[in-house]
Amino acid sequence: MNFYDGELMREAFLLRGYSETDDPKLADVILFHTCSVREHAEERVHGILGGLRAQKKENPNLVIGVVGCMADREGQALFEREPHVDIVCGSRHFPQLPSMVDQVLGGEERVLELGEAKAPVDSPIRDLTGRPSSWSAHVAVMRGCDLNCTYCIVPSVRGRVESRPLAEIVHEIQALVQSGVVEVQLLGQTIDSYGRDFPKEGRPSLAALLDQLADIPNLLRVKLITLHPAYVDQELADAMARSPQFHRFLPVPLQSGSNPVLRAMKRGYSLDQYRRKVDMLRNAMPDLELISDWIVGFPGETDADHVLSQEAMKEFQFLQSYVFQYSPRPGASSFELLDDVPMSVKKTRNHELLALQREISATRTPTMQGRTSRLMLEGVTKGDAGIWYGRIDNGHYAVLPAGINRKAGQFHEVKCVGYNGKSLTAKSLQLLGEPASPAPSMSLPIFGQSFS
Repeated sequence: MNFYDGELMREAFLLRGYSETDDPKLADVILFHTCSVREHAEERVHGILGGLRAQKKENPNLVIGVVGCMADREGQALFEREPHVDIVCGSRHFPQLPSMVDQVLGGEERVLELGEAKAPVDSPIRDLTGRPSSWSAHVAVMRGCDLNCTYCIVPSVRGRVESRPLAEIVHEIQALVQSGVVEVQLLGQTIDSYGRDFPKEGRPSLAALLDQLADIPNLLRVKLITLHPAYVDQELADAMARSPQFHRFLPVPLQSGSNPVLRAMKRGYSLDQYRRKVDMLRNAMPDLELISDWIVGFPGETDADHVLSQEAMKEFQFLQSYVFQYSPRPGASSFELLDDVPMSVKKTRNHELLALQREISATRTPTMQGRTSRLMLEGVTKGDAGIWYGRIDNGHYAVLPAGINRKAGQFHEVKCVGYNGKSLTAKSLQLLGEPASPAPSMSLPIFGQSFS
């Protein structure tokens, strides 16, 4: 989401006549696009901000701003800790950043904009000026979250769910495809809650959106980030199954395998309820692979709870996992709980889950040998420019030998002919599609830096 929002900020400044520089010493405006999920990210921002004090003293006209979740969380306190900062802009106000800069240059000492905004963040028709040409694109379909997980501050800093009209999303994706995009990653804090904030009569759903995207020529792959188990239903599972573009590599975070810990987190489901959701998805798509997030060391988590998480990881056979050590965040309700799991124990549990995930992935990927799938090329492997890599339809990495006119964004029908110990080795059967114009690398430059 921060990459996508960074593009929108970049667009706003470019349209106002600004140009970018990689050298902070040459900049007239320096913005920090921030994340508040973990304390370490915020401390990095404060550290770099501190280093700009001398530059601000030398050039009083330099405008420095802090944007996003950290701004929402710290608010006025940011000015007190970093008195050389001019703008503190919350996650729903950044489209107005150029005007805030004008206010500062016009003599207004400080600008503070937090909380809900008068207008939606996303324009009805997006100007693609700020988006570097690439074969893959992010598209926000909704913002915010209506849940209240005790460890999370997203609802307090990003607000409640605000879905975009379906027609606006489809129009944006059509424009992206016309510019050469062949893959879109649909974004939302709880993307499967899309549309639930609209009036019930005739409201859109994520399933309906997938069905509409199926009719867009040259859109070859659609990814979803991130689902919450509570919103998974049969309508959505069926829509994923019939979508010709849906990437069957799906993030449905479990967070813990212990029911007491899940209740303490207020995740809204038990292990058995999560199991039923997974069964629903895999019954509709037997080849589906899942991604999970995990939090280790949540207040009160015992060794027995940790063992239950290990058992759950084995049961659901996730292809990929992200493991985080619990970090108390001011503003989250769990901040009031005693952080009673020692850091050394958190680190041990973190390493144990990651090691187990590597074992599971190493056993799942070889089972794809002999199968035919579709491979989206993403880039060349390090150390061998002749070998291309990407993911097949259900998320397993595969490599493809050099060939004539290979490029990122090409979509190949392949046969998975082997396994090299890390990824599948593939043979191209035919080229199915590719970007309309030459595509640069996947790295997307944005206006400012994003810390997460």
